Amino acid sequence: MSAEPDLTVDLAGIRMKNPVMVASGTYGYGPEYADLLDLGRLGAFVVKGIRIEPWDGNPPPRLVEVPGGLVNAIGLQSPGADKFIADYLPFLRAYDVPVIVNIWGRTIDEYERVAERLSAAEGVAGLELNISCPNIKAGGSSFGTDPRAAAQVTAAVRRRTALPLIPKLPPNVPDIGGLARAVAEAGADAVSLINTIPAMVIDTAARRPVLANVAGGLSGPAVHAVAVKLVWEAARAVRVPVVGMGGIVGAREALEFIIAGASAVAVGTANFRDPLAPLAVADGIRDYLVEHNFKSVRELVGTLRLP
Repeated sequence: MSAEPDLTVDLAGIRMKNPVMVASGTYGYGPEYADLLDLGRLGAFVVKGIRIEPWDGNPPPRLVEVPGGLVNAIGLQSPGADKFIADYLPFLRAYDVPVIVNIWGRTIDEYERVAERLSAAEGVAGLELNISCPNIKAGGSSFGTDPRAAAQVTAAVRRRTALPLIPKLPPNVPDIGGLARAVAEAGADAVSLINTIPAMVIDTAARRPVLANVAGGLSGPAVHAVAVKLVWEAARAVRVPVVGMGGIVGAREALEFIIAGASAVAVGTANFRDPLAPLAVADGIRDYLVEHNFKSVRELVGTLRLP
């Protein structure tokens, strides 16, 4: 019988039991899923986005199912940094799992403040920097669609924290490699991608948008092939680790990301259908490594064979 493969990953200093984390916004803050599985079996827990102040998000309806996925316009609803630290972080600290906090703001100052506040809290292993947020000083365009703005906010947060910093990149950019390089050169320790793809659903009977926000973000299996290509391009462009996400349903999709160059993966929309999906993905990766005689998941990263 072959030896059990090594699934451990060091993601920019964040030590993970396996390469599978849960994507921000799909597993809440921990208590929502704790009765269904041992959270300590996850590679890492990425919490729903946190802003320095509480934020109500968008009005309902905020979610609609479409063929192959979901379109959501939750609007980054957040309890605020202080409430998260007081009410949720102690719960997560009880589990042997790295906690990565997704952070966001509408101004660079808001990013800096939430990063500094969370860096002083016990139990935060890293920060995922959501740069797909509207930059109100740039007319509402996303920080992440402009490499200069993305680098600017990354550098600003870098000055406020010593924690591993992982900008989460949007897919709707002309050069994902250039964007990844910009944030890496500004101080990012890793990058994660992709965030959701801008999308819209119309109620044809009423001739109105289904979502109250009009548009939202598409996630799920429908975006997977797009995500694999962008992860591959980002991994070729930077030396920092890459986290791949987008449409992971089982181990096969996760393995595509790893072979394309991702050091770790995040399961998102699949969690709504099956909360145990991340564990099944990790088990499937282990089985693949055994079948193909890999001693470690790290040996598989970036092994894509080009024609």
